[in-house]
Amino acid sequence: MAVDYIVIVVYLGGMLAMGWWGMRRAKSKSEFLVAGRRLGPAMYSGTMAAIVLGGASTIGGVGLGYQYGLSGAWLVLTIGFGLLALSIFFSARISRLKVYTVSEMLDLRYGGRAGVISGVVMWAYTLMLAVTSTIAYATIFNVLFDVNRTLAIVLGGSIVVAYSTLGGMWSITLTDMVQFVVKTIGVLLLLLPIAVVKAGGFAEMKAQLPTEYFDPLGIGGETIFTYVLIYSFGMLIGQDIWQRVFTARSDKTAKWGGAIAGTYCLAYAIAGAVIGTAAKVMYPDLASPDDAFATIVKDELPMGVRGLVLAAALAAVMSTSSGALIACATVANNDIWSRLRGLVRPQAAAGEPHDEVKGNRVFILVMGVAVILAAIALNNVVEALTVAYNLLVGGLLVPILGGLLWKRGTVQGALAGVAVGGVSVVVLMATFGILANEPIYYGLLASLAAYVIVSLATPPTDAAVLAAWRERLAGRAPEPDAEPVPAPQ
Repeated sequence: MAVDYIVIVVYLGGMLAMGWWGMRRAKSKSEFLVAGRRLGPAMYSGTMAAIVLGGASTIGGVGLGYQYGLSGAWLVLTIGFGLLALSIFFSARISRLKVYTVSEMLDLRYGGRAGVISGVVMWAYTLMLAVTSTIAYATIFNVLFDVNRTLAIVLGGSIVVAYSTLGGMWSITLTDMVQFVVKTIGVLLLLLPIAVVKAGGFAEMKAQLPTEYFDPLGIGGETIFTYVLIYSFGMLIGQDIWQRVFTARSDKTAKWGGAIAGTYCLAYAIAGAVIGTAAKVMYPDLASPDDAFATIVKDELPMGVRGLVLAAALAAVMSTSSGALIACATVANNDIWSRLRGLVRPQAAAGEPHDEVKGNRVFILVMGVAVILAAIALNNVVEALTVAYNLLVGGLLVPILGGLLWKRGTVQGALAGVAVGGVSVVVLMATFGILANEPIYYGLLASLAAYVIVSLATPPTDAAVLAAWRERLAGRAPEPDAEPVPAPQ
C-alpha cells in the first residue's frame, strides 16, 4: 500500500496548496463567495459536476448497483436530470440576479420579508449536507489508513475546512476542478472497465445474476418517483448549487456549462450502477451494499491505480463537503447573522466598517468546526441526508419556483408555504418515520396549497417590487458590490 499512500498524501497536500493559492485571489466578498462571478465554461462545468457528485453518488451509487443492478443508477440519474432542468430553464435568470443566496432572491421577489425564515431552513439543509459528507470520510480513511472513525472525520474534515477558510470559493473551485479530473480518471476510465473485465464481461454478468438486475425499473416506480421529488427538485433550489451558478461569468455559461455537467452526471450514474453490478458477481455475499466500492478497489485494482481510485472517492466526498460548507457559512452570515445584527443594532450595523472577507472566513471556520463535531456525534448518513432534503424541498421548493414562475405569489403566501411545508414534513417524519415517502409527498402538497391560497387571499406584490425584480432578471441591475449612490440630503 506504500505507493497508494504516497498518491493519497500528494493529493491531500495539493488540496491544501490550492487553498493557499486561492487565498491570494480572494480579496473581496464577490471573489471569496462566488469566485468573482467569472468562471468560464470548462471550469464551471467541471466544478458543478464535482459538487453534485459526492460520496452518495460514488460510494452510494455503486452500493445501489450492487443491491439493484442497473436500476441502481436512478438516484444519480435524478440528480443529473435536476441539474439539466436547472441549467436549461432557470440558471440564466438566476445568474443575472447577481445575489449571493437563495434568501436574497426571495427578498428581491417578494419585497424583503421572506429571507430570515427561508435562511434558517436553508442553513439547516446545508449544515446537514455538510455533516453527511464529512461522515463519509470515516469509511474512506478506514480503508486507506485503518484509523478509527473519529480520527478519520477530524482528518478529512480539517483539510476541507482549511482550504475552504483560506481561499473561499476560489480555493474550492480550484480543488473541485482537480477533484473532477481525479474522479473522471479514477471512476470512469479505470474502475469501470477493470470491474467489468474482472467480472467476466457483460455476458458473464448476465449469466450470473437474476434478470431483474438488468431491468431499468427494477428499483421500483415509487422509489424513482421519490428520488425525482427529493433530488431532482432539490437540485433546483439548493444554496450549494445556486452558489455555483453565481460563479458563472455569463448566463450562457451557466446554461450550457451546467447542461454539460448534467450530462456528465448521467454517464457517472450508469458507470456506478455497472460497477456495483460487477461487484455483485465477484462478491455476492457482502455484509452491506455500501462496502462494494471499497471491496472491489481494495481487492481487484493494482498498486498505484488503487490509490488513484481511492483518491477519486475522497475527491467526491471533499467536493460536496466543501460546497456545502461554504453554502452553510454564507447563509449563516449573510441571511441570519447580518439580519439579526441589523435588528438588534440597526444604526451601528449600518455604519460599522468591517472586512467582509474576514467575516465570511470566520463563519466558514466556525461552521466547519460545528460540522466536524456533529459528524462525530451522528452516525446514520441516510437519515441525516433525508431530513436535509425533506426540509429543503418541502419548505422552499414551492415559494422559490412560485416566485420565478407566478407573478401573483405574495410574501405572505411565500412565508405560509415555507412554514406549512416545513412543519408538515417534520410532523410527518415523526409520524411515518424519517425514511418514509409520505412526508415529502404530503409536505409538498401542503406547502403548495398554503402558498396559493394565502397569495390569492392577500394583496398582490407591490408594483415597484415586481419592476425591480424584472430589472434584475433582465440583467440590468447594478452589481451588488458596487459603491452605493449617496442619498439626497
